[in-house]
Amino acid sequence: MSEYHTHNSHGPDLRKLTEQLCTPESYSRVYHRTNEHDIHMPSTEELAKTVELLRSVIFPGYYIHSELREETMHYYIGSTLDKCYTRLSEQLRRGYCFACNSGSVCHVCESKADEAASELLQKLPYIRHMLATDAQAAYDGDPAARSIGEAIFCYPSIRALTNHRIAHELYKIGVPIIPRMISEMAHSEAGIDIHPGAQIDEYFFIDHGTGVVIGETSIIGKHVTLYQGVTLGAKNFPKDENGNPIKDVPRHPIVRDDAIIYAGATILGRVTIGEKAVIGGNLWITRDVADGEKVHQRRGD
Repeated sequence: MSEYHTHNSHGPDLRKLTEQLCTPESYSRVYHRTNEHDIHMPSTEELAKTVELLRSVIFPGYYIHSELREETMHYYIGSTLDKCYTRLSEQLRRGYCFACNSGSVCHVCESKADEAASELLQKLPYIRHMLATDAQAAYDGDPAARSIGEAIFCYPSIRALTNHRIAHELYKIGVPIIPRMISEMAHSEAGIDIHPGAQIDEYFFIDHGTGVVIGETSIIGKHVTLYQGVTLGAKNFPKDENGNPIKDVPRHPIVRDDAIIYAGATILGRVTIGEKAVIGGNLWITRDVADGEKVHQRRGD
């Protein structure tokens, strides 16, 4: 008996449809070939588990093992880091092999993956410090927050920033595809879209968070606050002589220390929002804003 049904009055002709989808001209641009060496794509599920393990190390007692005590912390942190290194190395290797596309087992990719996993783990004290400042900013900036712990455990901005600060460190050392996967996990969960290339300093707070977009070459200073629906985007995309977009060109805003950008504001291009500037809600900004300047909508007559 055939493994699939052929055409009937209630459904498609699966045999014909299968033939169409299996023609080279149909799949050539979208097919990832797993070769004889069994080199697979990175696993979203395994990477998500690894990020959760890292989250549990950064914020001990909040995730996975809530019964963690100080006297057991050394054991737990050590064993979790060991798991993280093994899992992360494997996913990074797959990411490097995906970008390398050599068609064979590449020992250079394996070496790069091990080095990158080690380098990320070495960065965890720094990542924890940065996220501690973000949690403090959330508590200080939101009168509804009852504790720093509530911000850590409940606020979507802290979840998204945890993913971002992990992804950003991997992005900086040139790891392919994995940083973007980690960022998109947070995007799906929290509705906050931060490209792993964005540079974000300490004490960063995104209030509510839904719909925030921060582009790849954005630079954000200390003690900056964004509200929901803010976009730090690109105004245009410079192209080469063949009409293809030029990569890695600074094209997103710079936001200086202590700036506040209210809900729904859209800031486009390589403009600078000055220190302590305030951008009102639902504004469209394509120019520099001076230090201390307050930009609001004009009142109607």
